[in-house]
Amino acid sequence: MNKIEFLETFLSFYINHHVVLEDMEKGTNKYTVIDVRNAPKKVKKDKIKGSIEIPAKDLNEHLGELSKDKVYVVYDWTGGTILGKQALLELYQNGFEAYELAGALEGWKGMSLPLENVE
Repeated sequence: MNKIEFLETFLSFYINHHVVLEDMEKGTNKYTVIDVRNAPKKVKKDKIKGSIEIPAKDLNEHLGELSKDKVYVVYDWTGGTILGKQALLELYQNGFEAYELAGALEGWKGMSLPLENVE
């Protein structure tokens, strides 16, 4: 595989926050956002508005609650951590369409995009 093919493949696993935000704002609900952070609620404190919480360590147990008709967007604390990638692999191995959020939660917050408190 050459460098261009490698980068094209690598980038195909990610979705830009602008695409997800536009979907939220239009209410088209094409994407279901999943917070896969493995931390207690008191540590998380906030999350992307409208996202559902399924820790990466528990994702396999919750696959039956997900629909293969939806497109999932997973996120972790930062783009450098591996939980989002582990969740993405789990979803792919089980026949789901999914992406990792480019920039993760850190990038979302950095752009001052909609958040809500973890309850």
